Amino acid sequence: MQNNIFSGLFVGQNFLVLKEVDSTNNFLKELLSNSKPLMEGTVIMAENQYAGRGQHQNGWHTEPGKNLTFSLLLKPHFLPVTEQFDLIRAISLGVYDALHPLLGDQLKIKWPNDIYYGNSKLGGMLIENMVQGGRINNAVVGIGLNINQESFPEHLKNAISLKQILHADYDLKTLLSEICHNIEAYYLNLKAGKTLFVRNAYLSRLYWLNEEKCFKTPVGEFTGIIKGVRDNGILVVENNKCEELEFSLKEIAFVH
Repeated sequence: MQNNIFSGLFVGQNFLVLKEVDSTNNFLKELLSNSKPLMEGTVIMAENQYAGRGQHQNGWHTEPGKNLTFSLLLKPHFLPVTEQFDLIRAISLGVYDALHPLLGDQLKIKWPNDIYYGNSKLGGMLIENMVQGGRINNAVVGIGLNINQESFPEHLKNAISLKQILHADYDLKTLLSEICHNIEAYYLNLKAGKTLFVRNAYLSRLYWLNEEKCFKTPVGEFTGIIKGVRDNGILVVENNKCEELEFSLKEIAFVH
């Protein structure tokens, strides 16, 4: 593994670039199971990832060499399983803060962990936790971000890239370094017990927060306002009867 552009304490100090792989998450999990103990902060980046996944097996389309597709190994032994959503918060914030200087306040985190610009999806992540004794032993964090891709398949009408927004090419490794630096900072805040800071920061950057919008559930559509996110990651939406409804992943969809 090579060591190059990363300035953080540990994230990226162990760095591997792959020409092609099905999924960087799969590759990292195989490394974890097959080799000697792997250093926390290991980053695996793929120039071409041909079977990337989003939440709940959603496919992730990426043009070779144009986007950021990478995985990161964290060992958040300090985090109880009951607080695993705080890891999602920290990772999402790290990505957000790296991109905000380029994109400004139209950048948002769409619950639970998609990165949005306006009403379009710039990227997302898949965090796979390995749990032991009520604690998270290893967390494999896969992140995909649309950077220099100029067009997307018809079925991905909602996708957008940095280049489409800003009309310029960006160096992938420079962006990767900045993202990893910011993820490390939020992760260390969590480790230091600054949970409330991380939770408040996440909420302040949330897409559709305190806005009246349309949502879809298995029983139909309704108009509501996102009021917050519970400590465990449950989304709280107030309906037009001023009732607070709670939703977990896949129980609610945002209607544009």
